[in-house]
Amino acid sequence: MVRKPGRVSFTLALAVALLVGCSSSGGKGSEGTKSSPQASTAPSASANAQAGGDVGGLKLPIVDKPTTLTWMVSIDRPPENLASSLFVKEIEKRTGITLDIQVHSAQVYKDKLKIVLASGKLPDIFSGLTLAEANKMGGQGALAPINPYIKDLPNFKKLYVDNADNNWIMKSWTDDKNNLYTWPSYGLQWDVNHGFLYRKDVFDKLGIKEWTNTDEFYQALKKLKEAYPNSYPYASKTKENIFRDWAFGWGIGGSSFPAYYDEKSKDWKFVYTSSEFKAELDFLKKLYSEGLIDPEFITDTEASWTAKMTTNNNSFVTFDWIGRLDLFANQVKATNPNYNLRYGNPVGPTGNIRSLPRIDNFGLVVAEGKNKEIALKLLDYLSSPAGGSFLTMGIEGETFKMENGKPVYPELKDLPNVDIYALESKYGLWIESMVLRPDKRNVYFNYTEKEQEAQDKINKAKKFEPLDPVLKFTDDETKVIAEYRVALDKAANEFATKYVMKKEVGEADWKEFQTSIEKLGSAKFIEAYAAAQKRYNDGK
Repeated sequence: MVRKPGRVSFTLALAVALLVGCSSSGGKGSEGTKSSPQASTAPSASANAQAGGDVGGLKLPIVDKPTTLTWMVSIDRPPENLASSLFVKEIEKRTGITLDIQVHSAQVYKDKLKIVLASGKLPDIFSGLTLAEANKMGGQGALAPINPYIKDLPNFKKLYVDNADNNWIMKSWTDDKNNLYTWPSYGLQWDVNHGFLYRKDVFDKLGIKEWTNTDEFYQALKKLKEAYPNSYPYASKTKENIFRDWAFGWGIGGSSFPAYYDEKSKDWKFVYTSSEFKAELDFLKKLYSEGLIDPEFITDTEASWTAKMTTNNNSFVTFDWIGRLDLFANQVKATNPNYNLRYGNPVGPTGNIRSLPRIDNFGLVVAEGKNKEIALKLLDYLSSPAGGSFLTMGIEGETFKMENGKPVYPELKDLPNVDIYALESKYGLWIESMVLRPDKRNVYFNYTEKEQEAQDKINKAKKFEPLDPVLKFTDDETKVIAEYRVALDKAANEFATKYVMKKEVGEADWKEFQTSIEKLGSAKFIEAYAAAQKRYNDGK
């Protein structure tokens, strides 16, 4: 997985009864300055310059007297003295806010947050709640709603209220009273993160062209098998996830798998009984029967898969994270300097890959209390172009200079690779849960030549499956989905594995499977999505 901020998202046994009326949310040394609505006027040019650029209309400094906010975060590589880091000092200079950052490692963050929630003494800002948890806590008075303060949050308003592509969160993330408690993160994802990877050096040696459709993919695997009879051209380490990884190419992939939204009929359907899923399994069965896919594709370990993909004449095509393109090449460069793993075209009738969301939810919330408006304005600053640039790059002319459109860090020149870990450790930048709008020039988006090729290939051809609607479910619908999903996935994975691997399993078994999975509740599972979609369409 590409390294992004180590966000923590999990289900907590909420002690919300302890939270109501006792969430102090006032950081140590807080003065709790309260900003009036009239204070949010556009900043002057000099204020913009001091803020590091475009703050979107937010007035800085946010406070006019000393104010401390507490922020609970997960950081695995914190600076030696975070309190005096560039980030903390510069935030105070620009906003007037002193940050008391409560640091916990990712390994213990979940348990620490449980303790904090049970105590009722919440930090001003923290993350790690599911949407349902945030809405429940907010409804019981522990968290501050965002929507009453939108007029004072110009960057939030521009990104998530006025923007027609993004304002779905005001329907999908709000509670039953249309209050929003969770602050989104925007633009964190790469366009292309996973896909089919192939050994271009071997393809070139054998005169095999990169496939452009599913049949050419099949023919390429056949030619590889002919050249290396003892090989299994396609290898996999994702076990049963291969069925959902490949599903996007058949038009049935999505974040709600095994439910998917049909853009043509504009309704939700069930993957495991669809003709598209059957076609995907038929193709995999064909590959398996002809020895074109590793027979261990359901059980292979990462170590074994790595060996197959990095040694000669074993396997030549796979599906994985694009960081492998350089990782594997570097791993074997001493013994095989010609090793050349490249990003391949998608496979399947749609020829598409997964679309990654522009908006991410990492459960970032503000505690109800005297500092809530200040905390919300700080999040708005970090969601501005200037705030996002500072947090993900630093200060131009001080920490970095631009060369050929990319930031260069003189103080880090001796490091073999300046990545976001390095910025986190040296300057306190790229801190967990704080990156709300990264500057796309930052080092996280410094693609290698092979990674850039992958981005260009898919973006140029526009080969992305549409994102499914993000729905707001009732408590009963959430229970139904959770109740049926496990059994449905288990039954489908077991059947799919047998169908692909056993020659004698065929059409009759497929029909029997459809009947059996319907008995497991597939119709009720999809009904929950249909009901939520109707409310979404009705604007409720």
